[in-house]
Amino acid sequence: MIDEDGAPAERVLAEIRELRALDRPTHGGRLFAYVYDPAVPGLDELAAAAHAASAHVNGLDPTAFPSLLAMENALVGAAARLLGGGPGTTAAEVVGSVTSGGTESLILAVKAARDARPELTAPRIVVPASGHAAFAKAAHLLGVTLDTVPVDPRTLRPAAADVAAAIRPETVLVACSAPSYAHGVIDPVAEIAAAAAAAGVRCHVDACFGGWTLPYLRRLGVPVPPFDFAVDGVTSISVDLHKYAYAPKGVSVLLHRDPALRAPQYFAYADWPGYTMVNPVLASTRSGGPIAAAYATLRHLGDAGYLRLAAATRDAVTALADTVRGVDGLRLMAEPESTVVCFTTADPELDLFVLVDELTARGWHTQPQLRYADLPASVHLTVTASVAPRVAEFGPALADAVAAARAAGPVRLPAELAALATSLTPAALTPELIAGLAAGLGLGGGAGPLPDRMATVNTLLDAAPPALRERLLVEFVGLLQRPAWPTGD
Repeated sequence: MIDEDGAPAERVLAEIRELRALDRPTHGGRLFAYVYDPAVPGLDELAAAAHAASAHVNGLDPTAFPSLLAMENALVGAAARLLGGGPGTTAAEVVGSVTSGGTESLILAVKAARDARPELTAPRIVVPASGHAAFAKAAHLLGVTLDTVPVDPRTLRPAAADVAAAIRPETVLVACSAPSYAHGVIDPVAEIAAAAAAAGVRCHVDACFGGWTLPYLRRLGVPVPPFDFAVDGVTSISVDLHKYAYAPKGVSVLLHRDPALRAPQYFAYADWPGYTMVNPVLASTRSGGPIAAAYATLRHLGDAGYLRLAAATRDAVTALADTVRGVDGLRLMAEPESTVVCFTTADPELDLFVLVDELTARGWHTQPQLRYADLPASVHLTVTASVAPRVAEFGPALADAVAAARAAGPVRLPAELAALATSLTPAALTPELIAGLAAGLGLGGGAGPLPDRMATVNTLLDAAPPALRERLLVEFVGLLQRPAWPTGD
C-alpha cells in the first residue's frame, strides 16, 4: 500500500482508474440512485478545478479564509431565496450553514432543537415513519427519543392529526419530508407545521432531496404544495446541493427562519488552553474544496439552467412512470410528485429482487427497498436530467427484465435460512453463524468480489425483522471493510 520511496504519480492514478472501473457508472443516466448527473458538458471539469483551487482552505476559521466565508454565504443566500428567504417574503431573516450532507444537516436541526430546550432531561422528536433514517441516527447520537408516526399504506403520507397526537411536552422537534426519499411523495407540510406551532414546537422540513428542484417544478406548472418558509410554523429546512443543484458531494445547506433559531446549533468551547473552538457544524476542520465546487456549479448553471434541467427531469419522470404502467405485473407505489419513480410488483410470481438483478445485468442500476410494516418491497428510481435521453432504452430493457424474472421464478430461501431469518434475535448472532451466513450468500469478505446477483441476500434481509436486518447488514458490511495490507510488489 505505502511504498518505501513513494510511488510515481502516474502509477497511483492508474491504480485509482483501475479501482474506479469496479464502480457503478456515475454518468450516462443508467444509475438511479446515489449520484446526480445533469449531463452538462464541461461541468465536471469546472467543479474539479474549483475544488482543487480551495481544497487546502480550512473552514475552521473564517477570519483566516474569507474566501470560503464568502462562498458559504452565497450558497446559503441562494438556498434561502429559493426556499422563501428573499426580500418581501415571510422569511427575510433566514440564516443558514453549509454542511457536508443531508445527514449532517438533519443531525444539526435536531441538535439546535434539543439545545434550545435545556430544561428537558428527556427530549423527544416526532418523525413520520417515511422520514429519512438520518433522524434516527440523530436521535441515537444526541440522546433524543424518536417517536415515529405511521404512514398511510395508500397515500404513503402521515396524517397531520396523528403527528399532532404524537407531540408531547418533551417534544422539541417535529419533522416532515418534501419529498420522502423512499417514495417521492410530499408530506402535508402546512398541516404538520400548524400542529407543531400550536404546540410551541419547532418544525423541520427535510427537503434534502427535493428542495432544489420543487421550486423549479412549480414554475413549470407542476402542482407542488406549500412546503417552504412561506408556510407558517416551518422553522428550518435542509436542502442538499449535491443532489439536484448538481454540485459534487458533499454539500448541503441547513436553513433557519431566523438567527435565534440557529444559535443553539453552534458548539463553542473556551475552557482549555488552546484556541477557542466555535463550530456551526459537526466538523471543525473542513476542506473548502466541496464548497468551492458547489459555488462554481451554481454560478455556472444559473437560474435558467436549473429550470431547463428541472424540465428535462420532469419529462423523464413522466415517461418512466408511463413505462412502468405499461408493464404487466408492475404498479407504481405512488403517482410521481417530484423526481422519484417508485414501483412494486402486482404479481406474487414476479420476484422484485430477481427483477432488480435482471436490470443490473442489462446495465440499469436501481435501488431495491425492503418491506416495511404494511408497505411492500419496492424499486426506487432517482431520476435526474441525464436520464431523459435514456428513457426510450429503459422501456424495452424493463420489459425484457420482467420476462426474464418471470422465467427464473421467485427466490426460494433454503428452509434453514428462512427459519433463521424469522426466529433469530440480534443477540443470538455469533461470529461463526455470521461467517457461515455470509459465506453461503457469497459475502466472504474483502478479498473477493461481491456477488453479481443480490436477490438471495435481499430476500433474506427482507424476511428478517428490522432489528435483525440492521445487525446482519452491520456484520456483512464489516466483513467487506477489512484493511488492505501491502502486497510487496
